[in-house]
Amino acid sequence: MGKKRVIAKEEKEEKKPGSGTALSSAESGRGRGKLTRGVAHIQATYNNTIITIADEKGNVLAQSSAGSLGFSGAKKATPFAAARVAETVVEKIKKSGMAEIMVRVSGVGSGRDSAVRALANHGLNLISIKDVTPQPHNGPRSKKVRRV
Repeated sequence: MGKKRVIAKEEKEEKKPGSGTALSSAESGRGRGKLTRGVAHIQATYNNTIITIADEKGNVLAQSSAGSLGFSGAKKATPFAAARVAETVVEKIKKSGMAEIMVRVSGVGSGRDSAVRALANHGLNLISIKDVTPQPHNGPRSKKVRRV
């Protein structure tokens, strides 16, 4: 069966009045204080444009897409929709005090350039722009030739 570990119980800290079970702002994910740097992930597909802004650790701060703004059908993949998505995401993160942002663009949609320009025009300082679109390199082995 193996050895059983005995865990020594640490002395319990006295509860502060009014603390209850709620997490303090330092322990919860939202109350991080002022963030200065972040990463913007732009996914521009043929059908939609999705922008997600995270901090340097990867915790998502704000996210929006063209579909969530009310664009439907082919209008979701337009540069205009991508600019509106960037505008709404910037409004969401302005409260956290983020000023510098690294941009990672993925996909082949028409909203790529428009989204990056909109992020820059709304007061964010772009540190870097990186294309992270996945590209196949030779892929799997092809099927054998069919003999008839």
